Amino acid sequence: MKPINVGDVAPDFTVVASNGQTVRLSEFRGKQSVVLFFYPGDNTPICTKEACSFRDAYEDFLKLGAVVIAVSADSNETHQKFADEKKLPFLMIADQDNALRKLFGVSNVMFLFPRRITYLIDRDGIVRSKFNSQLSGTEHVTQALQTLREIAS
Repeated sequence: MKPINVGDVAPDFTVVASNGQTVRLSEFRGKQSVVLFFYPGDNTPICTKEACSFRDAYEDFLKLGAVVIAVSADSNETHQKFADEKKLPFLMIADQDNALRKLFGVSNVMFLFPRRITYLIDRDGIVRSKFNSQLSGTEHVTQALQTLREIAS
C-alpha cells in the first residue's frame, strides 16, 4: 500500500455515495477541485466536530470551486442518518472494505484506528495538499481552504 503524496495524480475510483449518487473522481477533472477527507467514523466526538466544520465552511468550498467528499468505513445507511442529523451537505462514501483507504495508502494509526487524513486534489487531478492530524478535525478544514485559496491566486 503505497501512500499518495503531494504532486501525485490522485487515483480514480467509482463508488456510490450514501445519497445514491454514483461518484467517479475523474468526472471532476477540469471542472472542480476535490476535498477528499478520510475519517474514523460517524458520531464520534472528533469526527462529528470535523464533519460539522466542513458543513459550516461548505459555502466557502463551493465558492472556491471545490466539492467535498467524506470517507469512512461506516455503512451508507449510517452515513445518511449522520448526514441527516447533522445537516451535512457533502457527499459521504462508505468504504467498508477499506478499498479507498488502500487505494490512497491511508494506513491505520498503530494498526488499530483508521487514520484521519485530508487530500486536496486540484482540477487537473493532482494532489496539492495532504493533511494528517488525528486529534484536530477542524484543522483539516482550515488547511483545505488555505490550499484552495493558494490555487485560486
